Amino acid sequence: MPVVTVEGRRLTLSNLEKVLYPDGTTKGELLHHYAAHGAVLLPHLRDRPLSFLRYPDGPEGERFFAKNVPPGTPDWVRVAEVPRSGGGTMRQVVVEDLAGLAWAANLVVEFHTPQWRAADPGMADRLVFDLDPGAPATIVDCCVVARWLRDRLAADGLTAYAKTSGSKGLHLLCALRPAPSADASAYAKALATEAATALPGLAIAAMARHLRPGKVFIDHSQNAARKTTATPYTVRARARPTVSTPVTWEEVETCADPARLDFHLTDIPPRLARHGDLLFPLTDPADAAPLPAAR
Repeated sequence: MPVVTVEGRRLTLSNLEKVLYPDGTTKGELLHHYAAHGAVLLPHLRDRPLSFLRYPDGPEGERFFAKNVPPGTPDWVRVAEVPRSGGGTMRQVVVEDLAGLAWAANLVVEFHTPQWRAADPGMADRLVFDLDPGAPATIVDCCVVARWLRDRLAADGLTAYAKTSGSKGLHLLCALRPAPSADASAYAKALATEAATALPGLAIAAMARHLRPGKVFIDHSQNAARKTTATPYTVRARARPTVSTPVTWEEVETCADPARLDFHLTDIPPRLARHGDLLFPLTDPADAAPLPAAR
């Protein structure tokens, strides 16, 4: 197994030639994605306790969520004690640097993070809406809902940024001055309900699955302190190596074909060269706005 040195840390990488995806994408190519794009990914991971969706044999193999610190975690990887939803605490990994990112990527994972930082548990500094289309609705329908939410959030003083989920839908995120997760959840639920009323026949705020066909479910639940969302630039455990990719509002406004917002590993370098990190403002406290009161 190859041994590499990353920022002074020695790492043993395994099975780099292993094919993970049906299109032939290998584990080595997956690790290269994370190593090459650490500069844009790390600010979205830093100080956030990680949940891993692990898929060591590819998306068609076993997949499982892991929040606890994996066995064999190097002692130089940061570990944080974070509250459990049922009381007490648990230990979770916090990736702070490129070496930690490479170590975690070698496990073959999706990266998922909460809307709060390990230094301030349960105090949300991001607001998130997960727009999930129920077939035959697509991401094109999500774009209509996203535009409504963007304008409504702007009326409350919040700037929304968009990214693909890397699956079927869109995520909208706003930078917040830290506020209790319960308050962020209440505001997001109220706004999702308002959107469903304003967009009848297109959007729903209820989780009931029988209501979802042909509609866009506005999932506001990921603002709860115990919930997590796929991190920007994480590769997803899907049939293809799709990536949760930041998009411009022009792309959202003009999208008429789901394929236009379907990005995978090879799409990311040219997009970063053209746009940089479209979600960088989320990492700058100067761009955070106060959480409005729920109406």
